Amino acid sequence: MYDLYVPILSDLDIPMPYEDAKSLVKEALIPLGEPYGKLLDDSYTKGWIDVYETPGKTSGAFSWGVYGVHPYVLLNYQDKLDDAFTLGHELGHAMHSYYSNSAQPYETSQYRIMVAEVASTVNETLMTYHLLEKETDKMKRAYYITQFLESFRTTCFRQTMFAEFERNSHRMAENGEPLTVESLSEMYRKLNELYYEGAHVDDNIAIEWMRVPHFYNAFYVYQYATGLCSAVKLADDILHHGAVERYLTFLQSGGSDYPIEELKAAGVDLTKKESILASLDVFTQYVDELDELLK
Repeated sequence: MYDLYVPILSDLDIPMPYEDAKSLVKEALIPLGEPYGKLLDDSYTKGWIDVYETPGKTSGAFSWGVYGVHPYVLLNYQDKLDDAFTLGHELGHAMHSYYSNSAQPYETSQYRIMVAEVASTVNETLMTYHLLEKETDKMKRAYYITQFLESFRTTCFRQTMFAEFERNSHRMAENGEPLTVESLSEMYRKLNELYYEGAHVDDNIAIEWMRVPHFYNAFYVYQYATGLCSAVKLADDILHHGAVERYLTFLQSGGSDYPIEELKAAGVDLTKKESILASLDVFTQYVDELDELLK
């Protein structure tokens, strides 16, 4: 299993100055329409974004919606392609907050955790598609695809395994079964053997569950998987099925309805397997292309 942490390709050194990153994000998100693009321009020019590292500044990247004003984005930009994707990701959160706050009263302006990563991942997916659309260099294409596929593995596949472990743990408690280190570790080991069939599952993996802090926030992790699958389906609908207005309406929904109903109105019905399978079809498509590129 340790081999899964070895990159398929070495990192490519693709410099991305901040001005170029702004252009990349703007171009990739053109399918979302002119009003969305105008808001991106505002974010660049009207003080929404704290871009670079400074002494005493916190690390990482964040977005924070402020009702009645505009969102704020914190970055620690270092002129790398990954930083450009971080910009697109955080602006996805920012635009979700902006549209939500603009359309909803304060009481229903906050979108729920279940949809919190959808807009940010839609942006990242559109950026990936944009790069692939114009890239002819085989190694760069392979690199972009590898990064995209790895997000599927860690966000969809692995988090689904985590969610199954969490669900089974709660079922044990509901059935009156004792939750011991031994019983939880044995269950976690078996799940790894199921999900990573064909890989050597080291005995030590059985205790990995102890280091996952998300399990202390009940039923959180599955939303990573539903969020990614929803975002990939929405990005495809935006590009190929004229779903921009449905998507923007979703951004405006805030917390006005149940998340699953908001997604359904946008074109992603998570009560049916087809919405999940549609995103997995995209995964399969890019696995096949990567195989061809690396022959």
